[in-house]
Amino acid sequence: MSDFIVPDGACANRPAAQKRSAARRFMKNPVAVGALCVVLLLGLACAFGPYVLRYDDTYIDLMNRFAAPFAGPHILGTDDLGRDTLARVLMAGRISLSVGILAMLMSMVVGVIVGVIAGFYRGVAGAVLMRIVDAMLCFPTIFLLLTLSAFVKPGVTSIIVLVASTSWMEVARVVEAQVRSLRRRDFAVAAAALGASDARIMFSELLPNAVAPIVVSATLTVAHAILAESYISFLGYGIQPPMPSWGNMLNNAQTSLTTAPWLAIIPGAMIAIAVTSFNFLGDGLREALDPKQGRA
Repeated sequence: MSDFIVPDGACANRPAAQKRSAARRFMKNPVAVGALCVVLLLGLACAFGPYVLRYDDTYIDLMNRFAAPFAGPHILGTDDLGRDTLARVLMAGRISLSVGILAMLMSMVVGVIVGVIAGFYRGVAGAVLMRIVDAMLCFPTIFLLLTLSAFVKPGVTSIIVLVASTSWMEVARVVEAQVRSLRRRDFAVAAAALGASDARIMFSELLPNAVAPIVVSATLTVAHAILAESYISFLGYGIQPPMPSWGNMLNNAQTSLTTAPWLAIIPGAMIAIAVTSFNFLGDGLREALDPKQGRA
């Protein structure tokens, strides 16, 4: 039997080569690259834009109430109190994007832990965890959010927790499926044979090999979280005035849809741009990290 000699750096270079290959596939997707650029520009504008504007989001210009966009000193016009729409939409974007990202991080932590445990322990523990996931998925998200929000005081922290509590189930299902398929692979069996603990196998061997779908799920969860925050803020249960969010800006614009439609169009367009960009970014990452699944 002939012996095959593997170069010492081959195994070490393989992950780096895979990352470069995924990066090249991503850069060849113009829609995904464009979505990434939009997300970055949107984040930078919301983070630093309010500091460079002439008016802040709380300044009231009574002489220019309901000013139309591009027709005065206020670039995107003003609302019913004379507040600058551009300043408010950027500050609202800071709140909405922060809620989306932080809720995504919380849901990732919960979903990954539940999914890894359920996928590794496929007996009673895994079955119980996944039945809990299935039970929570049976409830429509918006009604579950409204029910939970009725019992907590509205605020940024509470909204983040509420959105995260209704977003982790999809992540758990994705991670559970990945871990279940990986736990019988040679590297996991070898780790168990060498005496590695269950926790080490789950979080040091299996979880790193399930990073690709987790990254995609994280991107899509941000879009879901932004929409969820907009839902409950639009219905009056989310971020409360005077703190702006895209959802409560839409809510406040209901009374002036015919006289000042830009008050609803601008935050609505921001929601659509952000959610669409994150969705396209997630699709691009899926295709780059897992080409077979992307083509499917």
